[in-house]
Amino acid sequence: MTTVRLTVAQALVRFLAAQYTERDGERHRLVEACWGVFGHGNVAGLGQALVESGQGPGAPLPFLQGRNEQAMVHAAVGFARRRNRLSTQAVTTSIGPGATNLVTGAALATINRLPVLLLPGDVFATRVADPVLQQLEVPYAGDVSVNDALRPVSRYFDRVLRPEALIPAALAAARVLTDPAETGAVTLALPQDVQTEAYDWPEEFFAERTWRVPRPAPEPSVLAEAAQAVRAARRPLLVAGGGVRHSEAQEALASFADATGIPVASTQAGKGALRFDHPCDVGGIGHTGTAVADELAGSADLLIGVGTRWTDFTTASGTLFAPGARFLNVNIAAFDSHKMGALGVVADARAALEALTGALRGHRVVPDYETEYARGKEAWDRVVAEAFAPHPFDETARPSQTQVLGALDAVVGDEDVVINAAGSMPGDLHKLWRARSPHQYHVEYGYSCMGYEIPAAIGVRMAAPGNPVWALVGDGTYLMLPTEIVTAVQEGIDINVVLVQNHGYASIGGLSEQTGAERFGTAYRFRDADGGYTGAPLPVDLAANAASLGMDVHRAATWGELREALAAARASDRPTCVHVETDPDPDVPPPGPQAWWDVAVAETSQRPAARAARAAYERRRAGRRRHL
Repeated sequence: MTTVRLTVAQALVRFLAAQYTERDGERHRLVEACWGVFGHGNVAGLGQALVESGQGPGAPLPFLQGRNEQAMVHAAVGFARRRNRLSTQAVTTSIGPGATNLVTGAALATINRLPVLLLPGDVFATRVADPVLQQLEVPYAGDVSVNDALRPVSRYFDRVLRPEALIPAALAAARVLTDPAETGAVTLALPQDVQTEAYDWPEEFFAERTWRVPRPAPEPSVLAEAAQAVRAARRPLLVAGGGVRHSEAQEALASFADATGIPVASTQAGKGALRFDHPCDVGGIGHTGTAVADELAGSADLLIGVGTRWTDFTTASGTLFAPGARFLNVNIAAFDSHKMGALGVVADARAALEALTGALRGHRVVPDYETEYARGKEAWDRVVAEAFAPHPFDETARPSQTQVLGALDAVVGDEDVVINAAGSMPGDLHKLWRARSPHQYHVEYGYSCMGYEIPAAIGVRMAAPGNPVWALVGDGTYLMLPTEIVTAVQEGIDINVVLVQNHGYASIGGLSEQTGAERFGTAYRFRDADGGYTGAPLPVDLAANAASLGMDVHRAATWGELREALAAARASDRPTCVHVETDPDPDVPPPGPQAWWDVAVAETSQRPAARAARAAYERRRAGRRRHL
């Protein structure tokens, strides 16, 4: 057997460079780059290995310099989502705070079923110098480090305590990264001394490997039962989730809708799977959904979930669907396919939709049902137009948040990507945004992580260099994680940031008011005499901050200036920020929630606001039900 002598870190870099995925005959690099911030736990191991492998054109594993470890994971996740989970990026950090900073990003990746490879340094395997810098000492266990915090948020975790242990660990990591049912964050914790140890590696370990991503078809008897359920339904509704996008099933979904006339609603992850102007598209569903989609859901006798996890926002915390509704779930993960007491079809979304379309040949919903949802769709389109329009006869007024979205809607093309994750904007986007292409709508709502947008925009732009990318952030989100602006400037990645200044946590402020907490602690203001944050707004200048980090900045004070600034940003080849202060009390408020969301309210209180909120809560939760 031929061997080659390398350090563990050098071997890992060489292994990752030789891994590929393949689906439908198309081949992709599995890990296209490695983000990193170096410290004592990885600088002499992976840092040295990356230098030795070369970093010029055609480098086996190109290195990307990040500023914040959590943000690096977000960038890799954005990249993986845009690549339909067929390619991803790695992230290396030191042991200590660098490693624990990965936890939030890992949770986001795993919850959203998106692959990312995490390579944190770890304490010495030999333990000759315990306790080393940044080591967590646990009196009852000698084999615990801070990296163990990554176990519950990783789909695969291994600590490589000996050089030869890298072989099974690396192969297992690649297997999980490429498994469409099991993928998420994969963590290989690498003790800093082991990273630098040499070993005689078998050449076969570095041979090119192609991990074929399967499209499992539905089992024939289950397909027949599913087709029978659809034929028997009078008011079916299909709910498209993120699995439709991950499996590139958009054309299959459109063909299914064209053939059957069944209306299609979408989750946050699934929005855009069907173009907004398709006759069967009725928009977002659930707490942040459209009126037409939620009304159809409330009267549907069969819900066909394709690639959805049925989260509380989608089900309106179990209040959205009729008591007698039945469920048919198509999902590549058996765990999700049987939720809601459903008939589970464990299969790839595209393969299942194609098979189901064939099995339903000649079947179509009754014309009256199509007429009903077409009218509902037209009515909601008028709501969108009103929310997006500038103030009547006045383009010089300060815009509302929905008018910011309307101005952006007027500027973007089909190829643009709009990214958001947290605050009130995901709700407005889910209800109102007109998704024109499969990848245009990129809202991370599995973890709804503040700070995701700017690094994710970098990852998306790297994955699809020809697509203009917009990161939509409020001031609260911006202050959480603006650091990767420096990375965008350094790498010449021309992302656009729309920075909405509304002086605090606007979304949670509204929720606080609804639940009787009276907007406590949600405004960015000075303390007043009463001790609360009720004084004047803070004199922060976030536009100046973005400029100080290297971005070109446009300040827009009015709707008209906003349109001009957005157009200029789209035409620019540099990282650009459009800063706009929104009207907190617009003439046309955004449409409110069309369905409930369960946020528990204090059961007893001396304050009238909390007592009133509890009474409303009791009324709403009475409609909650379990579908078994």
